[in-house]
Amino acid sequence: MKIILIGYMASGKSYLGKKIAKILDFEFLDLDDFIEKEEKTTIKEIFLNKGEIYFRKIEHLYLKKAIAANMNTVISLGGGTPCYSDNMSLLLNKSNIKTVYLQVTIPNLVERAFNETAKRPIIAHLKTKEELTEFVGKHLFERLPFYSKATYTIDANKKENEIIESILMQLF
Repeated sequence: MKIILIGYMASGKSYLGKKIAKILDFEFLDLDDFIEKEEKTTIKEIFLNKGEIYFRKIEHLYLKKAIAANMNTVISLGGGTPCYSDNMSLLLNKSNIKTVYLQVTIPNLVERAFNETAKRPIIAHLKTKEELTEFVGKHLFERLPFYSKATYTIDANKKENEIIESILMQLF
């Protein structure tokens, strides 16, 4: 079984994914970390040196590789992964995959991401919370049609243990 966590940046995909994997005794894979390891460079460098189109192509290939592995795994995707290369269809057409959208409000996303802008290439240029709020709002609006296709939608504005409990109750 593969549990795929999707959602906007700072929604808690990697953090919660590690916790859920530990509870279930599953492997955990962060797709962005996997790409960086395989490509021997950072996502930021890939964006800078080869561009987003190249990144989205290899992201799709590494996603296929990750879901092909024959083990129980919790996989956290990058925020844009579901929106490109028909990745959501790829995930939804596999019977052993359950997709979980971690839905977080715009103010909470901004609060979580604001102090991490330097680590996130897509928002590194934004300097104020107002700019970030506008960016996140617009971006989330564009990505929502993809996120909303997930098998399950979980309100991830709650406490960590409540979110994990909600996810596990949906899955089992």
